Amino acid sequence: MSDIRVIIDGREVTVPEGTTILEAAKKANVKIPTLCYLKDVGLKGIKHDIGSCRVCVVEVDGKPDFVSSCNTPAENGMVIKTNTPKVLAARKLNLEMLLSDHHLDCTTCPKNGICELQSLCAELNVRAIRPQGEMKSLPIDDSSPSIIRNPNKCILCQRCITACKVLQTVDALELYGNGFDAVVRPKGGIPLIETQCVNCGQCALVCPTGAIVERDDTWKVWEAIADPSKHVVAQTAPSTHVTIGEAFGLPVGTDITGKMVAALRRLGFDAVFDTNWAADLTIMEEGYELIHRIKNNGVLPQTTSCSPGWIKFAEEFYPDLLPHISSCKSPQQMFGPIAKTFYAEKKKINPENIFVVSVMPCTAKKYEAARPEMNSAAKYWNNPGISRDVDVVLTSRELIRMIREAGIDFANLPDEKYDPIMGEGTGAAQIFGATGGVMEAALRTAYEVVTGKTLPKLDFEDIRGMKGIKEASVNMNGITVKVLVAHSLGLARQLMDKVRAGELKDYHFIEIMACPGGCIGGGGQPIPTTVEERELRINGIYERDKKLPIRKSHENPEIQAIYKEFLGEPLGHKSHQLLHTHYIPRGKNN
Repeated sequence: MSDIRVIIDGREVTVPEGTTILEAAKKANVKIPTLCYLKDVGLKGIKHDIGSCRVCVVEVDGKPDFVSSCNTPAENGMVIKTNTPKVLAARKLNLEMLLSDHHLDCTTCPKNGICELQSLCAELNVRAIRPQGEMKSLPIDDSSPSIIRNPNKCILCQRCITACKVLQTVDALELYGNGFDAVVRPKGGIPLIETQCVNCGQCALVCPTGAIVERDDTWKVWEAIADPSKHVVAQTAPSTHVTIGEAFGLPVGTDITGKMVAALRRLGFDAVFDTNWAADLTIMEEGYELIHRIKNNGVLPQTTSCSPGWIKFAEEFYPDLLPHISSCKSPQQMFGPIAKTFYAEKKKINPENIFVVSVMPCTAKKYEAARPEMNSAAKYWNNPGISRDVDVVLTSRELIRMIREAGIDFANLPDEKYDPIMGEGTGAAQIFGATGGVMEAALRTAYEVVTGKTLPKLDFEDIRGMKGIKEASVNMNGITVKVLVAHSLGLARQLMDKVRAGELKDYHFIEIMACPGGCIGGGGQPIPTTVEERELRINGIYERDKKLPIRKSHENPEIQAIYKEFLGEPLGHKSHQLLHTHYIPRGKNN
């Protein structure tokens, strides 16, 4: 491919043939505003550049009309002007056209302060809306336990469709109709809950307005905290340790674990625990399950089960492969029943009064907690008065809103430690927050359990980072255990098609996370969540892993204690009662 030369605002720049005008301008340090354009929809190489909003228009000498710079290739010798009065006026008018039928309830919108449309209006100095369109009044879709759709705020940029169809290959959304009547809706026009939506929230992460947001459950938590009969406990997911801080001005990837614990106590929680503890518990159960399958000719490769978006995806699209999935619940769902059994016994608290709140990176966790089978504590006590194992799931964004609502000076909080019994996590648990982390944590434990030897090197660097499908192998007493890692459901689909075709029979373990980068890129994380931010958050995850005194799950003293005092042994009767689950074939043919 040869290079071409273009002139942008009087500056000559050389770029490879095929480069868009927008990319060429960036190289020339000329900023062109964009709205519908998205460079990387979660993963590098998947971009959204349909040019529908017309905010990035520019003038090109010799062309009679403006062109959208995001999807127009630069041509050799092209002379481009990006900020003439005509261009500026056209951009403003295009923005005003979008606003003319947009519900302007910005002060009460969940995206207030992080809305790209709002920011762009300020940037382009839009102070009036001259065209007066007919205001739409379409019904809000609140059928999903995870996501709320408000089509009245949709600007038809279709980023959500690209995220759902191209990145995740779920294809639950569509553009329907033409002109003023065009809408983005669930396929077939049915409620979102009735589609094959997996609740991953990647659509909400890329939506530039408040058209798709997470369901807000913060009021349930405020009410529980205010109820003197409730003992309200929090658990915080590994990835939140390095993401919450960016909403309060701290560098992306900063470890804010101690500040988050302090903030939760100031919000009024009676006890603050770490989902890392439950992640270590997951490794004990999942690692032993893998060993059991290898030794007993069980179904292989075994796949992980920590990502509820992935689980729903498998139930919808690969119901025939459900026996490959580990029966272990996710760390969130292991924590819940243990809090209402083991912790209740230790603290002599009526489990009916324990209210479990999760702080998660993930909108799908809301769906997971609401699954009818996730009520193991009630079954254990044979007491229908005990509520579901996890009462409320807050995304990172919801906790951020609660901290702001309470007026807490987060950045200047002192570091505080988790409460004991279920508050100690290892480095192995911490890396659950990044793609490849569950696999690496499992290998750290499985190797030492199988061989009885100390693992010579803890870091499995081949399965880290944002690259696509990753693999590694490790020899355990003469058996070469081969593993694969996929992040995003598009990559998961590639692997599962091979499993279905029988092409991965010599592999033992597959980690799948629904979101690009793993939980650090979850649908409930702070906005924006770009590829660059995902990489910085991953760095923060591994930095924290290095600093923790214990880096292997089976060496966690609180995990050793619960097996000694309560569970007995991994895969034992009580473990199966509280920590394991089953899956449901769904999809069109089930």
